[in-house]
Amino acid sequence: MARTFDPFRDMERLFEQRSTSQPGMNMDVYRSAEHFVAEIDLPGVDPSSIDIDIDDRTLTIRAERKSRASDDTQWLTRERATGTFARQLMLGRGIDAGRIEADYTDGVLTVTLPVAEESKPRKISVAHSGGQREISSEVVEEGDEG
Repeated sequence: MARTFDPFRDMERLFEQRSTSQPGMNMDVYRSAEHFVAEIDLPGVDPSSIDIDIDDRTLTIRAERKSRASDDTQWLTRERATGTFARQLMLGRGIDAGRIEADYTDGVLTVTLPVAEESKPRKISVAHSGGQREISSEVVEEGDEG
């Protein structure tokens, strides 16, 4: 039985596993064209405290939110988490780790994970000439699968 090739299956499975909220780092993940995008809420975080590392296929995001209260503060309600937060994402093989980009705007960290060129869908054309077969490949643009 042939399996349908899906270069994004691993990424989607990862994001489904990571769909539970973690204190201080709520995240939305979606696919847009040839990128996966992770948007992570980090309100009140000093941008200089954000640290993103990649080791093999593990992307680690760390950030710190400091309390603005003084030592003599008497809390009435305290719902906003402070301290150092970390989140790890296991990336599928279909991501181009060398082209990952990140931007922090209005309290949201946006990490863009481009799909690797070799993982993009391709059409294989078969030509027949004089008993020899020639196989070539070309990248299929989205919406151009006809």
